Parts: sequence; structure tokens; C-alpha cells
Amino acid sequence: MSHTSPASYLVWAVISCLLGIFLLFHLWSFDRFKCLKWNNGPSSGAFKRVMTYSYLMSVPLITAYAVGNAVIKYNEGFILHPTLGVIPKPYQQWNPVASKAIFPFMLMFSVGWSLEMVTHLEELCFWLFLINAGSSQQDWFHSLYFKTWVLGSSTAIIYMPLITILTRADPIKAEAYTFLAGSLGSLSLTLWFTPVLYTFPSFLRNLRSEGVDINTIVRLTKFSELNTIRVVFRFLFTVPLLILGVDGVRPHHHINESMLWTDFLAILAGFGVAISSGITLVIFFPRSIEGEIAARDVSRERKRTRSLGRSASMLDSQVFTRTNMTQSRNTNHDAPSGTYLLTSSPIKQSHPLESNYSHDGHFEDAELRPVRPAQLPSKYWSEEELDIPSSLPTLPPIRPNRRRGRDVELGGMDATLSENNLSKHNLRSSNLNPMVHNFTSPIDLAYDNAYDDKGAWLTFSRQ
Repeated sequence: MSHTSPASYLVWAVISCLLGIFLLFHLWSFDRFKCLKWNNGPSSGAFKRVMTYSYLMSVPLITAYAVGNAVIKYNEGFILHPTLGVIPKPYQQWNPVASKAIFPFMLMFSVGWSLEMVTHLEELCFWLFLINAGSSQQDWFHSLYFKTWVLGSSTAIIYMPLITILTRADPIKAEAYTFLAGSLGSLSLTLWFTPVLYTFPSFLRNLRSEGVDINTIVRLTKFSELNTIRVVFRFLFTVPLLILGVDGVRPHHHINESMLWTDFLAILAGFGVAISSGITLVIFFPRSIEGEIAARDVSRERKRTRSLGRSASMLDSQVFTRTNMTQSRNTNHDAPSGTYLLTSSPIKQSHPLESNYSHDGHFEDAELRPVRPAQLPSKYWSEEELDIPSSLPTLPPIRPNRRRGRDVELGGMDATLSENNLSKHNLRSSNLNPMVHNFTSPIDLAYDNAYDDKGAWLTFSRQ
């Protein structure tokens, strides 16, 4: 803390604020912040709320820690030490307001770090469940992996703030033990994630052999690559802080007494935590650019249709009014109940949409005859419909655009199965967990309309 330069915390503050801006932009583009609502549709269960809010709380807590310490360090500045030369001012010489802010900022950092461990432990347990669970084990919420996540998350939330609270009397000691405890926990999760990355390519090959639709395989492949990149930056976050923590709890501080190494390791850890958190955001809330474009097109088409509908309705009302006025002037009001059709031409109106011609091509004489609603045929055929030849080839059915949660499935004239129907079809004979066929995100685990072994419909809504 006091042995790190202001520039190291300034870098932390800048990249943390950039992460916050990216978070706001991504969530706005994702669903206009609807995912932040407490009741966000039928899939907003307790599990999804815990995962969403735990991740979203960790980002501002770490940002507050970085920005607060950067402000304090620049306000306090440097001193000239008789032996060490120019060094950052030790915390013992800080003003009372800055000294009192040490513990709250460190507590924010420990709580934010514990929430990050909750996020990464859930992903680790989820991917292990997805790889190892077969069709017989179809419930994530009753699996051993889910129970492991609950136990590990409770432990992380308790022990991280507790260590900071118990060592708060000595700020240097509190910082060292917080770094040591958090880096050991996060490094363990990162190391456990490496076997998942190693076995994931064979898992994807198994999906292709099982006939999983290509869109699901594309999503899982993308997440596998993102997880690989994130694991690298998780090492960049945990290893530097582990080095600083181990050196801080020792009697002689070899690394913490060097401004070069402390700044280098602190800046490296700042980049690691910011970039890994940004990748976590992309994995938890995956955007579908195709779906967003389709949704915008559907919205524009709906607005255009509504505008044209208003214009057409106004035009139709004017035409209808003029027609009624014309018919009322030409109708014989002394006739019995019925409607007499009169025109200026000698056409006998036996049908409101047809004209009667004689066999020699001349018009027949017009005649007044009442036409009642009961005498009208049930359907009128236009000339265009009558001119369609019966020998045209049968076209495949037109599939409309359909909304699938936050995405829009594009329609078209295609006889193939849609992605959703293909997933349901593959569930009948697949040996994989139904969650694989309906996978969208590690926190979006509500899946519906699956088949059991006998082909009957099942509905899963564990939330």
C-alpha cells in the first residue's frame, strides 16, 4: 500500500473505469439493462439473480478501491528518506482522513475479490457438470457440482472479509494477508480450470458426433476460446499478488522494498483483473449480433406497418363514407327490406363482385332485385386467384421470424428445421444433457421443452 507508487494505483483506476464503461455499453447493447431487473422474465430465478448481482457488485467495489487509493496516494505524495531516497509517503504520516479510509477501501477490495471467486467457482463447476453429466443426470441444481459451488462460495464470502477485519490493526499486514488469501483461492480455481480447457476440444468433437446443431457448437467453441484467454489473464492477476502477499508476510520484504517490482507486479495484476472481468461479462451476457440486427429490423418494420396502417385506415374510412353516401342517394327507400344495386350501366348485378354477360358477349338487361346477406356466397374469388394454374410446384412453407428469448430467429422459405426444433428433435436420442442443446450462458440455466426417454415432453424450470 504505502510502498507502491501513485502511478500503479492510477493505472488500476484507469483500467477499472474503462471496464465499468465497457460494462455499461455491453449491458445496454445486450438488452437495454433489462437483465439488471429483479424479475427479468421467466428465467430470472434465485440462482441467476445471485450470479448476476455478485458479478456486477464486484466490478464497482474493485474500481472504488483503485480510484480511492489513487486519490490518496497523489494527495499524500512522496518524501525524502535518508536511506531509501525518494519514496511514497508511509501511511503513518498520512492525514487522519486518509488513514481512516485505509480499512474501508481494503474491505471493499476483499469483498469484491470474494464475489469474483464466487463467479469463477460457478463457471468451473458448471463446465465440469456440462462435460461429465449424461442424459441420466439432467438437473444441475441437484448435482454435486452445484453443492460444491454453494459450499465454496459461502467459504469465499466469509473468509476473505474476515481476514481483512482481523488484521485491520496493521494496514501493511492486512494488505499482505488479504493479497495472500485471495491469490491462493483464485489461483486454485485457475489451476483447476486448466483440465477443463484441455478436455474441451474432445467434448466438442463428441457434440458433433451426437448431432448437436451447429449454432450450439459455435457458441461453445467461442466460450472455450474466451475461457482460454481469460485463464491467461487470471494468472496475470493472481501470481503477482501472490508474490507481493508472500513477501509481505515474511520478516524481510525484498520485493516490496523495490518500487520497480512493486509497481510492475501491481500494474500487471490490474490489467489481469480488468481484462478477465471483461471476458466474464461477455461470457455471462453473450450478445447475438444477428439477433440484434433482426430485432431492429422487426422493430422498424412494425413501426412502418403501424404507420401505413393508420394511413390506410384513414383512407378506407373516407372511401367508405363516400360510398355509403352514394349508395344512400341511389337506393330505393320504398322497397321492402333488402339492398337494391343500381349502376348507370345496363349490368344486372346478380353478385356484388360480378357482372352478367350474355353468350353473345353483350350485357344483359339490368333488373332491380333485392340482395340480402343470406344470399351472398361464403367466399369471393378475385381474378388473380382464378388465374393461378393448378400445375405449379409445391413450395416449402414460409417460416416467419420468431422471438427466442432475447434473440430473434430469422424466418424464410426453408423446409429445414429451425434451431430450436432441431434441438428438441436431437434430445430424443441424444446421450448428452439437455442443457447442452439449449446452452446460451453459464448463468442462463432454465431450459424448457425437453424430451424424456419415452419421447414425452418434460419442462424444466429450475431457477
